Amino acid sequence: MAYDPEFGEWVREHLAALGPLEIKRMFGAGAVYANGTIFALLDDGVIWLKADEVNAPLLTAAGARQFTYPTKEGAMTMAYWSLPERALDDPDEAVDWARQSIDAALRKAAAKKPRKPKVKP
Repeated sequence: MAYDPEFGEWVREHLAALGPLEIKRMFGAGAVYANGTIFALLDDGVIWLKADEVNAPLLTAAGARQFTYPTKEGAMTMAYWSLPERALDDPDEAVDWARQSIDAALRKAAAKKPRKPKVKP
């Protein structure tokens, strides 16, 4: 995994309609946040968008590919899909995909069970 800060700046410009984005290094890649919600990863010049059962089929239909990485046991996948190729030249389309990805991240967060507070003895 590799994150290039110059690519991060291009992503900020390309997705400017979303408002301010925060990009943090994470495991050698970049994690992209909008309003505190992680919705994309940046790795080796690729924008990987968070996906779920709602937007993953749409991304697949648009030609996106799922994030995979090699392990000792074989290839592992993550719930991130590449930004469709045609959106690389169209900021409006890229922002539409990014908004769907933010929605997927928010759905996932809402579905998580709340943590039980730790009780001190």
